Amino acid sequence: MGLRDKFKLKYFFSAILTALIICTVTRNSVAFHTTQGNFYTPLTTAADTIKPRNAADSTSRLRFTGSDTIRPLRADTIPGLDSLDLGEDSLPAQKVDTFSLKLSKDSLDGPVNYYAEDSAVVMVTSKKIFLYGKTKTEYKDISLKAPQVEIDQATQVLTAVNRKDSTGDVVETAEFSQGVENTFTSDTIRYNFKTQRGLTKNTITENSGAFIHFEVAKKVDANTTFGRGGFITTCNLSDHPHFGFRASRMKVVNKKLAVTGAIHPEFEDVPVPIYLPFGFFPLSQGRHSGILAPQFATNDVAGLGLEGLGYYKVINQYWDVKVYGNIYSYGGWSGNINPTYRKRYKYNGSANIGLLSTKRNFKGDPDYYKASSYSIAWAHSSDSRARPGTTFSASVNASSTNYNRNVTNDARTNFNNIMGSSIMYSKTWVGKPYNLTLSANHSQNNLNRQVTISLPDAGFTVSTLYPFQKKEMVGSRKWYEQLGIGYQGNFRNSFSFYDSLNYKSVYGKSIFSYLLDTLQWGAQHNIPVTLSLPAVFNGALVIAPSVSYSQVWANQKTRYRWNTANQKLDTTTTRGFFIDQQTSFALSFNTAVFGTYEFKNRKVMAIRHVIRPSFSLNYRPDLSSRYYYRDTIAPGYTAMFGELQTAQPYAGYGSGKVGGFSFLIDNNVEMKVRDKKDTTSNGTRKVRLIDGLSLGASYNFFADSMRLSPFQLAFRTNLFDKINISASGILDPYQTNAIGQPIDKFAWEGGGFKVGRLSTVSVSMSTSFQSKPKDPDKEKLKKDKLAQQFADPTLQADQQRLLDYMRQNPGEFVDFNIPWSVNISYSLVYNQVFNTTLAAFEGRLNSNASISGSFNLTPKWNISANTFYDFRTKDIQTFSMSISRDMHCWQLSINVTPTPPYRYFNFTISPKSGMLQDLRINRTRTFVTY
Repeated sequence: MGLRDKFKLKYFFSAILTALIICTVTRNSVAFHTTQGNFYTPLTTAADTIKPRNAADSTSRLRFTGSDTIRPLRADTIPGLDSLDLGEDSLPAQKVDTFSLKLSKDSLDGPVNYYAEDSAVVMVTSKKIFLYGKTKTEYKDISLKAPQVEIDQATQVLTAVNRKDSTGDVVETAEFSQGVENTFTSDTIRYNFKTQRGLTKNTITENSGAFIHFEVAKKVDANTTFGRGGFITTCNLSDHPHFGFRASRMKVVNKKLAVTGAIHPEFEDVPVPIYLPFGFFPLSQGRHSGILAPQFATNDVAGLGLEGLGYYKVINQYWDVKVYGNIYSYGGWSGNINPTYRKRYKYNGSANIGLLSTKRNFKGDPDYYKASSYSIAWAHSSDSRARPGTTFSASVNASSTNYNRNVTNDARTNFNNIMGSSIMYSKTWVGKPYNLTLSANHSQNNLNRQVTISLPDAGFTVSTLYPFQKKEMVGSRKWYEQLGIGYQGNFRNSFSFYDSLNYKSVYGKSIFSYLLDTLQWGAQHNIPVTLSLPAVFNGALVIAPSVSYSQVWANQKTRYRWNTANQKLDTTTTRGFFIDQQTSFALSFNTAVFGTYEFKNRKVMAIRHVIRPSFSLNYRPDLSSRYYYRDTIAPGYTAMFGELQTAQPYAGYGSGKVGGFSFLIDNNVEMKVRDKKDTTSNGTRKVRLIDGLSLGASYNFFADSMRLSPFQLAFRTNLFDKINISASGILDPYQTNAIGQPIDKFAWEGGGFKVGRLSTVSVSMSTSFQSKPKDPDKEKLKKDKLAQQFADPTLQADQQRLLDYMRQNPGEFVDFNIPWSVNISYSLVYNQVFNTTLAAFEGRLNSNASISGSFNLTPKWNISANTFYDFRTKDIQTFSMSISRDMHCWQLSINVTPTPPYRYFNFTISPKSGMLQDLRINRTRTFVTY
């Protein structure tokens, strides 16, 4: 019989009843309230086990709760408390209860958080935790990711290992990071949380652009690591870097430096037998002083040379300076001092002082050449937030007139013949209509070697004032309230000289005495009066009258007189103070006429033509006749001369009354087409056909002859939003005499129909094409970064130096993300010049084209070139070509310029990293021909 057959229901109920009786009897026993000892949860409220010594102590104790809040005792909770005398000395001294918490030796000063994707095994007896499968362990600022981790609570040592596949290859490594910038990967990591020391095997870490490999690495603190079997490189290939430097011992201080013992380079795992006793690699970010490594160069007429040798010194957080230069075996040399300065929200700037001593070939040779020259450059700008209303800026670019011609390997500088400088201070009064400008200006022409300096140059301006305007505007303004008056005044002092002229031998005086004698100053004042009348004909016609008065102050006047005896024109200059003035009145009319022609069921929906004619009447009385005279300048020929027409810096006004009209007609043509791709404008888009086509001229009723001025023609358009075309021309409506002078006879008079003589025409076209970038996001990121850098005023000097270096070394800045790009520009100028031999006008046509472009021959090879071709001489003025090779962590570039006068080629192979930018192989040769 089974056990279930022996079960009786009465026994079951008896057992339940017995259990209930026992629980009821023992409910109030001591065993039911057994304390929990020293094991408390964070939410447990621990009772105070220290008994009060007396009643006073017991009444003065505070009550603690689990929420760590202190509740004040209520007077009504303690009997007799209201009747106590709580005087200042009535309460005994209170004692603070203290306790000590004894921590375990293996406890940490922070929690350890861990996560495992596969599993986590906790060994209670051995105090170890095992994590498997994409684990993550965090402690303070330390983070560890590894496929397998062991945490030993007794020793506080963490061990992480990698994961290998069946063939023994590592498929997942351990990654350790402390902070934001201290990260490395390893095969095995052993780290002590308490001492923050660790030991790793086969470790790779990145530090300030350098990738450092260790066979065994010991991390002694948060920033210092010692290693054995070290390898440092800038190649980011983790398995087999293309190159690097091998050392048996190495010490790395995070973001500061790396120091090694004996070191030698390796390329493609092949050691190079070049050994150094130690290695020093700066890893600190930002600026730091150091030697500028030179590059070897070979110049055909200057000899062997070292270029770029110098030193960079950081003076403080606001100043730094770079001193560098070139030296050649034939005796030529150059030196540059380049300080830069910046103060955030205040100002920034840079300067460059250059000395150039040029020696070509040897003394006694027929082509021996020796010259000394200098250059000065200074750029300064102030932040508008530093002193609102006040600005100071400088852009100085001055040099000897032969400096640019002697600079090697820079065709852009060699052909730059016009230079200028400006130093300006401006002050605007807040709440006032005044503005003051003080400046010093310089210009020079390197071809004729003339230098002109204006110092000082002052300008004062009063913005337009409305004297009849009410202080508090109510409703629309009356027409007379729009009457405005302003003021513009300028004063200039200038002098000119030739830097190649020996003034002592030519004029018998020093150059300073010559400058004082030829000093020229002048001033100009202008008071414009304007009035804006309300538009008429429902706004279709705008009428604007204006009045202006102006003066010119000059310090000398010049008179020309024909010398019959010597058959020449004599010049007489009189110095003094002379005032010329003029006033003018004008009334202008402006409107616009629209015309639209629509097409039905065509892709071209409509064409719109806009005509904007403007017409003005003007009158200027003759206030300058006293400075004009008529005299003979050649046998049988007289002309009108003005004594102030050649005054500097401000010339006098024209003679005679002027009264007449002028007109200008401008045209704009555009069409609307259907575009299925465009959904933003109802499937249509506008195409500009002609941006502007204008014709203008003027007529003077008071002129004694040739009252009609030459016609001014202009045209501009942008075809397909790609090809920019602009053209201009001058049409002379008068006939000419036998010596090419215009006469008072229109071109269409005397038989035959002629509109006039087209004396000048200029046409320019430009376009650029480029392929789509391989990675659009990368291209957008690069443009945004460049725009941000060039918008930062504190980097202005660095930007200019970078642009100059990019122009000189285009092969080092190839964008392989753009497969190809082409830039084309064309310019044509036509002039009619009178030929005295033929007694007729002959046309002279000058045209030139500039082409530049680049394309990727392969994903790693790029070819770029630019050239300038002159169609008149049928000669290539300049041509340069570069070939670049992307070698992952290295770059190769070959630059060639085969056209005279400066022909050169350059071969460079160097690492891409800025840390090893001086580790380059360079070969440069220059050939100079004239």
